[in-house]
Amino acid sequence: MEDGTRARHLRNNPTEAETRLWQALSARKIAGTRFNRQVRIEPFICDFVARTPKLIIEVDGGQHAIHAEEDARRTQYLEARGYRVLRFWNHDVLANLDGVIAEIERVLGDSHSPTPSRKREGNDVGPAAQPALPSRLREGSGEGS
Repeated sequence: MEDGTRARHLRNNPTEAETRLWQALSARKIAGTRFNRQVRIEPFICDFVARTPKLIIEVDGGQHAIHAEEDARRTQYLEARGYRVLRFWNHDVLANLDGVIAEIERVLGDSHSPTPSRKREGNDVGPAAQPALPSRLREGSGEGS
């Protein structure tokens, strides 16, 4: 199947988890960020892509547990092109959509934060520790925790 046809097929036949997450992402509902579904970033088709902040969100079914090495290579390829990749299991999206959305908002907030050009006096405290959300299991590496 040709990539354009395959992407269209995937858009028209989403999984239940993809449908639920798309309802939360569409129409700039999260941090005012525009996401597109089933976007071709050669040679891959990514589930959700926000082009301006260069964020990719992948929603993975059980088959990805078997193909963890392949997913890790895919993530490395996309990160080498300047994208940040977040991966969530289908179960996380279906059982904890609020946690998934909170993690996406956190990541978008991090990428939109201006970086100070110099350290200010008295500002030598490191960043506050972020509590781990149950939905944030597989950012970057393509593997579960």
